[in-house]
Amino acid sequence: MNKLPPSIFNDVIGPVMRGPSSSHTAASVRIGQMARQILNDEPSRVLTEFSPDGSLATTYESQGSAIGLAAGLLGWEITHPELPAALKMAEEGGLSLEFRITPFEADHPNTYRIRLEGKNGGSVSLTAISHGGGIVEIKSIGDFQIGVRGDFYEVLLFLSADTSPDDYNPEIHPLSTVEQVTALSSGGRNLIRVQLSAPPDPDWLLSMRKIASVEKVIVLDPVMPVLSSKDISVPFRTASELLNRAMKEKLDLYQAALIYECQRSSLTEKQVIGMMEEMVTLLRESLQKGLQGTAYEDRILGYQSGIYSDAASGGLLLGDRLMNRIIAANMAMMEVKSSMGLIVAAPTAGSCAVLPGTLIPVAEELQVGRDELVKAFLASGLIGVFIAGFSTFAAEECGCQAECGSASGMVAGGLVQMKGGTVEQGLSAASMALQNMIGLVCDPVANRVEVPCLGKNIQASLNGISSANMALAGLDPVVPLDEVIHAMDQAGRSLPRSLRCTGLGGLSITPTSKKIEEKLKKKKDDG
Repeated sequence: MNKLPPSIFNDVIGPVMRGPSSSHTAASVRIGQMARQILNDEPSRVLTEFSPDGSLATTYESQGSAIGLAAGLLGWEITHPELPAALKMAEEGGLSLEFRITPFEADHPNTYRIRLEGKNGGSVSLTAISHGGGIVEIKSIGDFQIGVRGDFYEVLLFLSADTSPDDYNPEIHPLSTVEQVTALSSGGRNLIRVQLSAPPDPDWLLSMRKIASVEKVIVLDPVMPVLSSKDISVPFRTASELLNRAMKEKLDLYQAALIYECQRSSLTEKQVIGMMEEMVTLLRESLQKGLQGTAYEDRILGYQSGIYSDAASGGLLLGDRLMNRIIAANMAMMEVKSSMGLIVAAPTAGSCAVLPGTLIPVAEELQVGRDELVKAFLASGLIGVFIAGFSTFAAEECGCQAECGSASGMVAGGLVQMKGGTVEQGLSAASMALQNMIGLVCDPVANRVEVPCLGKNIQASLNGISSANMALAGLDPVVPLDEVIHAMDQAGRSLPRSLRCTGLGGLSITPTSKKIEEKLKKKKDDG
């Protein structure tokens, strides 16, 4: 994947979604949405294949890839209230979906090989990848290696066999919104890819369709919240570069995050703050719903956050009020996720409880307002930018250290911001938090993002608080954040494949896990 500078909203905090997994559920919705547009027809039959060596072969049902793909193919958004019923509704609407485990060579564990047929006779084959945290890429369309990431408006012009890309006249796209034009060739066929920063002009599209050498025109709308551009520049790419600038300009983490995202995304400060305010409002509402109680048939754990809160109120537990509020809040957010409620993947759905489950209770205990909470979330997002830029949030690539470990480092930085600490303290807190999580494996029981995910979210939160406290007290992290991120990435990629979200190792293969998996499958089949 072409590594563009990460955006806080594209790559770190988001998407707003339903479902157990951003790598699986949210990503597959986006892949389905893009596949539907590429087909340029109402899909009638779709065959999706997964490699037995990848993570999807064992998790595409339990972690929501199948329902997400169905939803996207139906044209739904990730937040659609009927998302759990997408497979059933697709079938009732005449869309035949087949999933197969087929040996094929895949460069990434989250690879989809998809063949689509349309109601009007259209057909297309494509390969797609989920990179973690809802980030997706259409690697190929037919034989064309294309790399569509859903962060541009795009027009694909498929040329007749006797037309060379060299014959394509740039003057036929005189639009000011054109970011980049790329010529692609494969097997004697040619394709012109036009990436734009705004929807293509209808008159221009009409003129493209009238060109004799253009056999087919496909228009793709973006699926990401923030658009990219060919000339993306950012004020800093590493934590050390940030620290140098922050010391010169006396910035805090929030101010640095605002500078970064405005330059990366070409958004105004008001727009960036407004986007994060919306997420914070949603998270507060979701947390309250979780604490009030959730119900969902297809999950392992029931409503536990209320039980825990009652035990804390009754004086039955160790620890202070804040610690127990954070534990209950983490439980509540994970229960919302597992009941297909609205959450924000931050940085993933599997680690979605850490930021809201820590920052919201701490803000309430400190009696700070919404503005300070928004600042803390943006500061957390900036820590995530450094991780996304040089590693990954995908457990399929680096284990749970990429999810809960990253969230712990992010929340540590956000807590320092909320407490009025410096950029140096925020980076130190993130470094210490990540150091403590290196090597964390991903081994979901019954292939569901519940156990041991809940416990890991809670540990990530408490680790974040202790790391923030150590940094605020002036303790030395010893290893700088940039070096820790590289070390974490190396350690994660050294983990055996069985310990990277495949359901093939650790707790996921215990006898109890297998029994729970069989029980849930039988319950679903009987239902």
